[in-house]
Amino acid sequence: MASANRSIADIGRSRPRALTIAGSDSGGGAGIQADLKTFAAFGVYGASAVTAITAQNTLGVQAIHEVPAEVVAAQIDAVLSDIGADAVKTGMLSSTAIIAAVADRLRAYGVTRLVVDPVMVAKSGDRLLRDDAVAALRELLLPLAEVVTPNASEAGVLAGMEVVDGDSAREAARRIHALGPRYVIVKGGHLGGPTSDDLGFDGERFEVLSGRRIATRHTHGTGCTFSAAIAAELARGLSPLDAARAAKAYVQGAIEHAEPIGAGHGPLNHLWRTGS
Repeated sequence: MASANRSIADIGRSRPRALTIAGSDSGGGAGIQADLKTFAAFGVYGASAVTAITAQNTLGVQAIHEVPAEVVAAQIDAVLSDIGADAVKTGMLSSTAIIAAVADRLRAYGVTRLVVDPVMVAKSGDRLLRDDAVAALRELLLPLAEVVTPNASEAGVLAGMEVVDGDSAREAARRIHALGPRYVIVKGGHLGGPTSDDLGFDGERFEVLSGRRIATRHTHGTGCTFSAAIAAELARGLSPLDAARAAKAYVQGAIEHAEPIGAGHGPLNHLWRTGS
């Protein structure tokens, strides 16, 4: 099969393209909906493969219906065999069967610019990844990733240790990098403290991505948006580190310009750069 990683030069004057493989958020703040808004904000054409349908709002997840693995695979085939993608990101994958199907199709199309957001728990605390699927995530998907973006608790699960501070985040990054991804970003938003710093690691060098901690409850979809922004910038030709820096700045602005929507954890303002 033809490679899905067509360069921008190969597609002439058309926009760079990105595919998100993730769950749907009926509230519009996270998942597929956040990813497509983010791609558009970066001038990237977005396509999607839905892995689960969630009944969700700012207060929590009320119901989840997984899409059959073969239908997830068919969606990926439909996009990559026709439209193609300069980068791909994954979000909520839910089960071992879905992870295996996604990994199989990404290998078949030779996808290398892959961002894995190892979504495990929603902002509300609802589980989005089955416990028995963690091994499949480690073994099947992480070796394919160019970038993986766990938060502190997700990094702890993937690394088999507790992540509570900068030193443990560095050790977790080393362990996760050993699983195969080429660039690891351990997000620091859940670690507390006066700043919200993320830690990047390429196997040799650590890079701190500094950020201000913003006092707000409007942070629903932050992780999805960050990983989607990285994928968008990879599709545009940036390196993982430069993509992460651009994504960090975008997310910070989206949080700062968030408007109150819903009674719980409200969404970011994905269109803040347009003044909307």
